[in-house]
Amino acid sequence: MAHPITDFYAVIPAGGIGSRLWPLSRADAPKFLHDLTGSGQTLLRDTWDRLAPLSGEGRIAVVTGRAHRAAVERELPDIEDKNVILESEPRESAAAIGLAAAILVRREPDVIIGSFAADHVIHGTRTFEFAVQQAVDVARAGYICTIGIQPGEASVGFGYIKKGGELDVDGAPEAALVERFVEKPDFETAQTYFADRSYLWNAGMFIARADVLLAEIEANNPALHAGLIELAAAWDDRDARGPAVDRIWPTLEKIAIDYVVAEPAAEKGRLAVIPGHFDWDDVGDFASLAKLNSRGRGELAILGGNARVLADASSGIVVSQTSRVISVIGVQDIVVVDTEDALLVTTSAHAQRVKGVVDALKLTGRGDVL
Repeated sequence: MAHPITDFYAVIPAGGIGSRLWPLSRADAPKFLHDLTGSGQTLLRDTWDRLAPLSGEGRIAVVTGRAHRAAVERELPDIEDKNVILESEPRESAAAIGLAAAILVRREPDVIIGSFAADHVIHGTRTFEFAVQQAVDVARAGYICTIGIQPGEASVGFGYIKKGGELDVDGAPEAALVERFVEKPDFETAQTYFADRSYLWNAGMFIARADVLLAEIEANNPALHAGLIELAAAWDDRDARGPAVDRIWPTLEKIAIDYVVAEPAAEKGRLAVIPGHFDWDDVGDFASLAKLNSRGRGELAILGGNARVLADASSGIVVSQTSRVISVIGVQDIVVVDTEDALLVTTSAHAQRVKGVVDALKLTGRGDVL
């Protein structure tokens, strides 16, 4: 990027604990605060570096929990105080992104915002920037726009977007309407989608004029919209902000932006998509993490600055945060995660079931390891 996009503001929702990556990812050290790719910096910092050329560093807002403020500001020392938006508790993506939109539109009525998760991995800077530039042009035309990823395989781990008819928008040659959203499919259906090529992975990236996005929330969930507007009105008043958050935020409905904005907009013909021709992964489980860090098929990926791993005829991933020697002999697609107070052993095929362990620990009162 030679110059940032002047009317664009990047928003990074940095919430959730990444429960499928337990015990590596915890409530006090969630996924976005880890280096999961060996880049030498956290996923949050990678996200900031990817967005700064598009918006400028002074136009990036992070929505995160109060408990993570210090860690976020350590990772992002150049973030402006006004651009750190704190949640008192998790309320899902519609509230997080909607609040950022409501705050920013009061400061800049014509602003276009783009929401990009703090814990995704993207390779291909130029193609990513080109996709965002197209999405901003589509947003200027009054649409809500998402970026869908051209699938690299028949994956059952992602939701899909069905691409419809082409849109005629200057500066966005690949723009198309969204026909519908599809939840995570079974493998046979995923194979059909992969062969079709009009289906894209849903990466959860949304770009829109802030006022257009808020109008869609108002149309579909008036109570949520009213709460967000009331919060935004108090936000830039330091004395009023805290009491407003404590009073209003816990009352907001927990709902994903897909359900309150994207799907209804698609039904009205107001949602567009730009295909993203870059490598993308949401690092949703340890099987995904193994693929990201493996040098090739049949290899064992090893993460951890001081990991002491002995491996023979094994594949999968070992993540170590201890000084223990870990020996892995003659096992395929294994997952070993060794921390000071918890040990996980599973396989890539069962990696999605780790979330069930987290749920069980909550039910049994073992929150000390969460």
